[in-house]
Amino acid sequence: MAWEFVSLQQGIDEAGSPIRLLWKPGSEPWKPPVIDDEYAGWRAEQAAWRTDVTLSDLSFHMSDTFLRGPDARRLLGAVSANNVENFEIGQAKQFVPVAADGNIITDGILLRDGEESFVLSGVPAAQNWVTSHAVAGGYDVEFSTDGSMEFRFGEQPRLFRMQVQGPRALDVVHKAFGGPLPETKFFHSTPVTLAGRSFRALRHGMAGQAGYEFIGDYADHDAAKEALTAAGEEFGISLVGALSYATNGIESGWIPTPTPAIYTDPSLADYRQRLGLFTYEGQNPLYGSFYSDRIEDYYTSPWELGYGRSISFNHDFIGRDALQAAKDQVHRTKVTLELDADDVRALGADDAYLNNYGRQRIEAGDELVGTTFQAARIAPLGRVLALSLVETAHAAPGTQVEVVWGDHPGHGTDPDADLGFPRIRATVQPAPYDEYARTTYRKD
Repeated sequence: MAWEFVSLQQGIDEAGSPIRLLWKPGSEPWKPPVIDDEYAGWRAEQAAWRTDVTLSDLSFHMSDTFLRGPDARRLLGAVSANNVENFEIGQAKQFVPVAADGNIITDGILLRDGEESFVLSGVPAAQNWVTSHAVAGGYDVEFSTDGSMEFRFGEQPRLFRMQVQGPRALDVVHKAFGGPLPETKFFHSTPVTLAGRSFRALRHGMAGQAGYEFIGDYADHDAAKEALTAAGEEFGISLVGALSYATNGIESGWIPTPTPAIYTDPSLADYRQRLGLFTYEGQNPLYGSFYSDRIEDYYTSPWELGYGRSISFNHDFIGRDALQAAKDQVHRTKVTLELDADDVRALGADDAYLNNYGRQRIEAGDELVGTTFQAARIAPLGRVLALSLVETAHAAPGTQVEVVWGDHPGHGTDPDADLGFPRIRATVQPAPYDEYARTTYRKD
């Protein structure tokens, strides 16, 4: 039987609305494929990137789009708020594409790896935005996308990615390479050779810890991983499993699941017709105690997400005027909530693994003041933390709020109905939560 393409717009029309398509109470939290759930145990792995050193294999869950051609830089400038004029070869940037209303499509990591070539990595929504506009705008650029493992149907990835991070990360790197790597700024890369294989070392890290991300041809995956693991043995290097990896952005303040601002704008009707239903945009679930029939209530601004440092108005791009106007209208702030341990225990969770991407209501008194985006148990802290957006009036550290914890059933039930969900006391703290990530991480 021939495969029949079903568009995102067809899915929306059949469901009755974008929110009715995406609302999926009880959804399982995302975790990366292929790698084991745990190696030393998720608690020990969380502790290792804080006190020692870890190796994360990121080769299987990310999507990569490769762009090459004389119009590549012009295309990227036209569809994002990034300044691509002062973009060095070997440098990476947080990629910030926005829709015409100034809300984010989703972020990504953009690496310039040649005079006319770039690699855009991460959640595929940003990549779909770029490639669709490349075709529609007639840009002189070639592109190809290497999807995450779920969409490779058994084929190997084109690239490997491995991240060494933690207080002893540089010890491992020095041991592996026989000394320090060339001085490299944060989010810049340098060519390296290890075990006879050549690849790229990007100054990067997650969980608020310094480190390197090594990127190269997947054919060199095993050799690079073996060499890095061997170099880390004397420093107690830990492999990071899927469960712990899914939690490591909480403390560094990275919100991983913004809802792309594409679902209702009439000017994007053709875009939705070109997008498939079985994509991130068509399948990434929404759930939690916060429910609205308006998908727009789930959109976010790059200003709220903390991407101001990546935004430049030195060029024209889609959503430029709306994004510029939104700077003075931001009313939510990214924060970390510390959930009360006794209230969490009352949920029956005890000290078990917890990772939840639900949009849970955050209330002060009877007032809705924000939503969570990801909540996870961080074992070394003995806490559950929730990365959230709250109204700025309630964003000061130490502010007391409550998280309403549960899954609203969706369309047909009053969004503000009292469904008897547990209420968890919480204290507002900064985002990033980790002091190193907040004060030192990006200094150079």
